[in-house]
Amino acid sequence: MAVVLLAACGTSPVGEFGGEKAEMTALTGGTAPAPAGQAPKDAVQKDAAAPGPNTAIQKAALSLSSVSDPSSKAYKIGPRDVLEVSVFKVPELSKVVQVSEAGTINYPLAGEVQAGGRTAREIEQDLTKLLGKNYLQNPEVSVFVKEYNSQRITVEGAVKKPGVYPIAGGMSLLQATATAGGFEDTAEQTVILIRQSGGKRSIGKLDVGQIRDGMGEDPQLEAGDVIIVPTSDIKMGFNNVVKLLPLASFAPLL
Repeated sequence: MAVVLLAACGTSPVGEFGGEKAEMTALTGGTAPAPAGQAPKDAVQKDAAAPGPNTAIQKAALSLSSVSDPSSKAYKIGPRDVLEVSVFKVPELSKVVQVSEAGTINYPLAGEVQAGGRTAREIEQDLTKLLGKNYLQNPEVSVFVKEYNSQRITVEGAVKKPGVYPIAGGMSLLQATATAGGFEDTAEQTVILIRQSGGKRSIGKLDVGQIRDGMGEDPQLEAGDVIIVPTSDIKMGFNNVVKLLPLASFAPLL
């Protein structure tokens, strides 16, 4: 649902979010009242026998998120990822290679192979074809993503260890702040989340205190996300944008 929310927010002006309570609660796990003249959202979701646009949206969200989810077979490999390549019964061809900034790997007998933007299965198929063409008979090639270095997020502001961190296996907002050493004593409980998606940049704010207390959903992060934990000084710099945003909402960053 977070993916769907962000996709919608990428084209919505800031002023529209005040009335979209149902979408805003998707990040926090809350329940919003249905607009006048409409059935409650829960009643619509409980009617499993009645297919509607929600089913298509959920399938699309899963498809989009799987591309950047390291736990998915649809994960698209990127620059700086590390791959472990092995060929059954040919140990001398078992190699650990890193994807270059250009998205390629160099592999014995196969030369330069495009890896960026492709799945491990697709690379397996390419190497099988290249090795089987001139060198091996029916080679069995396996490609495993050893390090997900292309999937990174940035944590800045009032945390003990600000920096850039990989999101191997996925990472939530609370996990990211914990990885960064936790909050400083001067940190605000409301954090800023900036996300680039579909060529559009969006900004939102979330109450970490509510998430910790179980009053809101801990959102999963995406590659390229920037988390800013404000102090009073940092907050002043964002005040013109942040004061227009309700909690757990996203809007275009102007």
